[in-house]
Amino acid sequence: MVILKERYSGNTQGMIYMLLAAFCFSVSGASTKVLGNHINSVELVLFRNIIGVIFVFSSIFKKPLNSTGGKPNVLVFRGVIGTLALYTFFYAITKIGLAEAITYQQSYPIFLAIMGVIFLKEIPGKLVWLAIIIGFLGICLIFLPQFSIGLLTLKFHAFGISNAIMTAMAYMSIKQLAGYYDSRTIVLSFMLSGIFLPLISLLLGHFIEPGGFEFIIAKFDVPRSGDWLWIMVLAVSALFGQIALTKAFTLGDSGEVSAIGYFNILFSVWFGVFLGDTIPGLTGFLGMVLIILSGVLISFSKKS
Repeated sequence: MVILKERYSGNTQGMIYMLLAAFCFSVSGASTKVLGNHINSVELVLFRNIIGVIFVFSSIFKKPLNSTGGKPNVLVFRGVIGTLALYTFFYAITKIGLAEAITYQQSYPIFLAIMGVIFLKEIPGKLVWLAIIIGFLGICLIFLPQFSIGLLTLKFHAFGISNAIMTAMAYMSIKQLAGYYDSRTIVLSFMLSGIFLPLISLLLGHFIEPGGFEFIIAKFDVPRSGDWLWIMVLAVSALFGQIALTKAFTLGDSGEVSAIGYFNILFSVWFGVFLGDTIPGLTGFLGMVLIILSGVLISFSKKS
């Protein structure tokens, strides 16, 4: 970090941190895919947040929270919707290709822009509308071919899209909380919810059959001895990704930094193929390119 400060400008530092964040998040996704072979996604959400919350509490111990408060309902909503988004994200990773799951997640700016119009009465420019159209076309190129494969595959991809929608809702709630709460308070609301809700899910899994709700109700699977290393990789990479992400937006231009974040998809394609996923077909690859283009257009539109 000291070397970055000495050698590069603030914006360049921000872009480097975002590249690091993208890599960390792709490592976290890859770890989820490895563990998802024999540990359910609900349990992975629990482990991810238990380890992360330890670091947050240690930070609070060193430097107490500084929050004015005033929006407790929004704070709770941010935690719950963020956890539900993580449920669907981890579940999608274990059921469809890693790159496809992360591409769906990275399409959240499209839904965030639409929510801004509906809920915040924002009036987007022509560039944003163009980006929304391009983004939806990209989603269709990935999603619609699943109709010819089967309803089960269609269901798994639907979880990917629902993750993008809930991720957008989570980010919109963060915008409403900014200025009222310390950023660590907002992160803590997410992590505590990410511990409490999975515990309820795992408890329910011991008394009722999940049926079609296995993404949110499951029994506790005792990790194998070799799983703990991957669990640590999952949690630590997600944590460092979040730290790098925060640094990136603190130091760099938001448009350029956001655009660099789409390297997450490229890293995930490589990790996915390495872990056994098939290389995306032409239609899927084109869909990924369009979603990346859409996100970049929306990111840079914030500058104008």
